[in-house]
Amino acid sequence: MRRTGALIVWLSVAMAAVATKGVAAIAGDAEAATHGDEAASHQVVEQESLPEFVFRQYNLAVLSHYSYLLGSGGEAMIVDPDRDIAHYVKEAGTLGLKITRVYLTHSHADFVAGHVELANATGARILVNKVTGAGYAHEPVDDGGEIRFGDMRCVVMTTPGHTPDGTCLAVHQPATAPQPRILLTGDTLFIGSVGRPDLMGGTISAAELAEMLYHSWNDKLAKLPDEVKIYPAHGAGSLCGAHLSDQPVSTIGEQRKVNTYLQHKDLNSFIMAVIDGLPEAPQYFKHNAGMNHDGPPLVTWDALPPAMAPAAVDAALKAGAVAVDTRDARHFADGHVPGALNIGIRGRFETWVGIMVPWGSRIVLVGTEDETKEAVFRLHRIGYDAVDGYLQGGTDAWKQAGLPMQTVTLVKPRDLYDELQAGTAPIIVDVRLPAEWMGVRIGNVLNIPMNVLETGAKRLNPQLPVLTVCNSAYRSSMGAGVLQKLGFTRVFNMEGGGEAWIEAGLPTLGASQTGPAPSTGVFVNLPERVGAKDLAQQLMDLPGSLDVLDIRPKWQFDEYHIPGALSVAVADLLSNPAYLVDKRPLVVVCRDGSISAASGGVLIGKAQRPVRFLAGGMLRYWDEVLRPAGIQTEAVPMAPAGGAAPAQPGMSPPAAPAPTAPAAPAAAPKKKSAGC
Repeated sequence: MRRTGALIVWLSVAMAAVATKGVAAIAGDAEAATHGDEAASHQVVEQESLPEFVFRQYNLAVLSHYSYLLGSGGEAMIVDPDRDIAHYVKEAGTLGLKITRVYLTHSHADFVAGHVELANATGARILVNKVTGAGYAHEPVDDGGEIRFGDMRCVVMTTPGHTPDGTCLAVHQPATAPQPRILLTGDTLFIGSVGRPDLMGGTISAAELAEMLYHSWNDKLAKLPDEVKIYPAHGAGSLCGAHLSDQPVSTIGEQRKVNTYLQHKDLNSFIMAVIDGLPEAPQYFKHNAGMNHDGPPLVTWDALPPAMAPAAVDAALKAGAVAVDTRDARHFADGHVPGALNIGIRGRFETWVGIMVPWGSRIVLVGTEDETKEAVFRLHRIGYDAVDGYLQGGTDAWKQAGLPMQTVTLVKPRDLYDELQAGTAPIIVDVRLPAEWMGVRIGNVLNIPMNVLETGAKRLNPQLPVLTVCNSAYRSSMGAGVLQKLGFTRVFNMEGGGEAWIEAGLPTLGASQTGPAPSTGVFVNLPERVGAKDLAQQLMDLPGSLDVLDIRPKWQFDEYHIPGALSVAVADLLSNPAYLVDKRPLVVVCRDGSISAASGGVLIGKAQRPVRFLAGGMLRYWDEVLRPAGIQTEAVPMAPAGGAAPAQPGMSPPAAPAPTAPAAPAAAPKKKSAGC
């Protein structure tokens, strides 16, 4: 019992580490990351400031987008800017740099790029792959082309796969350096993933692009030195790939070892892995890609749409306009314009508007004046430039005008739990993605993802009570509004979402459970145990028959590990479905077996393969398999400070029993706010 309790406690901590906390965490859902103002503005994530070189990485978390400033010799080049360019101009001025160039790694689809805005504001030249055939004034670049200024040399690498015109930019600094120190990978190579190849709208098949991506990695990027730092255009939460990490920087060597997609060495296996299980792309992607290819129109950023009286809004809605309510879930629940869609401004506002509001729709905003100003500004980022207006005076004015209002009843988690026990609960619709729902859910509830709720809800009876739930009540509030628009008359939303449910200590189900959990907490089904000697014997007799994933910290893995094992961060293991589909048994390894047992328990219900864990972990494996004769130790083996000769390939066990503490591992990158 003590061991089980420890595993339950650990799992709660591990889920918090994967995202922030709560239901979404074990599914690795970036929507569960912290909300707040920072997510909607550009934040400096990584930077270098040398006498002849300036480097800045900016993160716009609500779009999971990274952009870059490279400076040398008094000049600056902006790489993959978004449309909101003011901060690039301000940063360059602060750094004493003149923006002379803008580089696009490809024609982006998930946001409107800022290349035309920057060229207009600064006179910078726009550089883009000649294959793009761009419709704006630009300088075409080709494979091997060089961009030089100051003491910096950037070499273009054409890397088709995500799109036919994809490129990476290898940055040599100093300019005479034979190898690059930095590789800006655009949407070709992400940290933990690769660019999805299915966004071309049928003009070229996903399999053809995946084949190009295979060769871009194997024939070009994989030939770079391990120490080259890679900086992608997107992080966790982006729909330009699947299962991206939230780390802002990695290396070629690290990705060579831990990126699941890059472990597929043959072409057909790689293609299948890359095109399998991709989430549906938002409908606005194709329109943004077209705008970026042709050249987006310039925007007047401080212009507000007209203020509309309640009667005018009512008439617009009856004529087909969409009301987007930017307030939070509680204010929306208290009273809203009938049929309004609740997309809170303190979340992934841009992306969800692009998913839920058809391109070209007439839009009326509902919220405070400050929220309205921010909403209009942020809608420009995805090309929703035409907003009819906003409700003057908000819902108070609507109510005073005598117009009808709708409300949503918020239900506290404990009250819903009591109703479930009494058999009086409404129909519960979980609007998260299937992977999130499979990971942890509040009970036997119906899963209809938010992006398909409008069609999926047609299976339900609008006269019956329905309650929506997600991680934090952001998406479920949106879902409640959709159900009301469809004619559902009794709509409820669980207050605080699954995070509040878990914080209240209420029981949850995983994919492998079919009935109520026996008590409160998050429950773990333990995977099959495998002993150290048995594991070593099978690996010796049948090499390649097991998939061994070592979830210890990387520095521990580098000290010594099982030959053939792959170093994988526990967050990636729990969140990335690519680990779940191989037919070989999956063996999870940690220091003493406790964390690997809990991790395996999470994976059991989701994996389409046997899941095992190394009983006793690497401590026991060392004692029973690796420890040289005559050495007696029960401590974790460490290599001495001077280093030790490897006893066998891929492994560096110590030559003496005295443990030596390793150097402190590098500080983990800061978690980035990514919406809701």
